[in-house]
Amino acid sequence: MPLVLKDDKSFIETIKQLNLVVIHFEAEWAEQCTQVNELLDAVSKQKEFSNVKFYSCPAEDLSEISLKYKIEAVPTVILFKSGEQIDRVEGADATKITESIKKHNVRNEVKENEPKETLEEMLKALINRSKVMLFMKGDRVTPKCGFSRQMIEILNNAGVAYDTFDILTDEEVRQGLKTYSDWPTYPQLYVNGDLIGGLDIVKEMVASNELQATLNG
Repeated sequence: MPLVLKDDKSFIETIKQLNLVVIHFEAEWAEQCTQVNELLDAVSKQKEFSNVKFYSCPAEDLSEISLKYKIEAVPTVILFKSGEQIDRVEGADATKITESIKKHNVRNEVKENEPKETLEEMLKALINRSKVMLFMKGDRVTPKCGFSRQMIEILNNAGVAYDTFDILTDEEVRQGLKTYSDWPTYPQLYVNGDLIGGLDIVKEMVASNELQATLNG
């Protein structure tokens, strides 16, 4: 099921991601919301949507957020990218919701007749998606291992803009990046397309006051 956003801060952090973010504004008492959650859960398991992030937002609990985005009824599904709302679907229309996600999914922008990108090309594109790029288990809102959580805390304390990729959502990327970078573990931090290293190296850079200069370089 989509991860639940529990407060305004987690909502704001979530929609900043460069990935396509799908947020379902819901209420426990609405039967149609259960149907939409089941739909989004099924869509999230399809490989073509492995880079899309799915969340649910309790519309009544996060009332200020709901007011800001003009949520007049549940279910309402809103799509975000880099903090901006790019589409919305009101109601439990499964076809409209699915078509909206397909339309805005970056990986579907390649036309059928065009050659598919190689794994190396895809990895290079992911690594350079942001100046500071972190490959981790989970994402900046919900890290799924202690090492990833510590790395997020370090980057947040550094006050730099960064993006994350959840390697648990794409086995091809997870295994391919180990070979591509010759680095067997996660998280992996990249700056300007170059591998900085894992948590131990980043901690050493923090201790020697080198990290901030590297991140801003």
